[in-house]
Amino acid sequence: MTHDLGPGNPQPYLDPAGLDPRTLSVRGGQARSAFDETAEAMYLTSGFVYGSAREAEAAFSGERSKFVYSRYGNPTVAMFEERLRLLEGAPACYATGSGMGAVFTALGALLGAGDRVVASRGLFGSCFVILDEILPRWGVETVFVDGPDLEQWREALAQPTTAVFFETPSNPMQELVDIEAVCELAHAAGAQVVVDNVFGTPVFSRPLDHGADVVVYSATKHIDGQGRVLGGAILGPQEYIHGPVEQLVRHTGPSLSPFNAWVLLKGLETMDLRVRAMAASALAVAEHLDAHPGVVSTVYPWLPSHPQHDLARRQMSGGGTVVTFEIGGGKDDAFAVMDGLRLVDISNNLGDSKSLITHPATTTHRRMGEEARAAIGITDGTLRVSIGLEASADLVADLDQALRSTLS
Repeated sequence: MTHDLGPGNPQPYLDPAGLDPRTLSVRGGQARSAFDETAEAMYLTSGFVYGSAREAEAAFSGERSKFVYSRYGNPTVAMFEERLRLLEGAPACYATGSGMGAVFTALGALLGAGDRVVASRGLFGSCFVILDEILPRWGVETVFVDGPDLEQWREALAQPTTAVFFETPSNPMQELVDIEAVCELAHAAGAQVVVDNVFGTPVFSRPLDHGADVVVYSATKHIDGQGRVLGGAILGPQEYIHGPVEQLVRHTGPSLSPFNAWVLLKGLETMDLRVRAMAASALAVAEHLDAHPGVVSTVYPWLPSHPQHDLARRQMSGGGTVVTFEIGGGKDDAFAVMDGLRLVDISNNLGDSKSLITHPATTTHRRMGEEARAAIGITDGTLRVSIGLEASADLVADLDQALRSTLS
């Protein structure tokens, strides 16, 4: 959002045109106050004051653009939004208090009673609940399809549709959606396409370049990526972000706090370095697990064995930071492997600098139910490991000893 930057307010100092994303991740969106600080300022304030009653009226009427309340907008939050906007190459960005706040707001800004949404079946558990339980309760029709199956998309989008939603790669089974092909079908049906790019990351995937209209993030993941704060972001057209999205956030309250925005700003500075290092280790771990006799299957987009490896290479520049694998023996053996790990922590988070392992069937995807989990390939033996910044050799050794002690 553009605000009146008068004397004493933070001043933009950099023309971002032509700069590399690695430069923008450090410099983009920074606005310095009259103190000329090096690091971005943290504006921990709930509200702002006015020089006169007339000025307050002008701010609230829209006659003058000014920060009025941190639920509406805040200088630190605005810096985070602008930096991420520049990295994503999006017209506009609005930050939210969490990733799920971003998903729900992005869809809520598009959908109303009587509307229709088509979504990939391969979704994070909370995203599935929004589409399968919450939106239908409000009169929205949801149609699920298998994300990799273009024929299912074609059939579902043969009638007018308001919105399309999918993750690519999906959480946790790493299914890919052909962004360009689905966007073409969606736009022909009159739909706006919303892509959850958490597994793709801002480093390796740019859905807007492939025709998507809106991108959402859980900034908790790779953007912070260090286990500290929650946050989310919605990126898309100006009229959408500063129209229905801004209206929904302002009046329902899923705002990002200034402190969290400051942490996320600092996270963006190192995100490229962290994510590339994590992805390199993820590939090494995936290759090792793919050849392990105790592992039934391993899915990772950069493995040649991935059924959509060619598509991954076309629309991503890296395989991401998450490896999903399955072992035999069901839940008991899966739990034993998790409990036997000495280095990798058990947690439901991902995209962290520390490696984390999750049993989706009993945690992140529990609410989906057994039938819905089976439809996307999640079994009781499925494990999702988010690769961090530890040495890949240490991670392989830890997984090996846990597998060996369980399966011997």
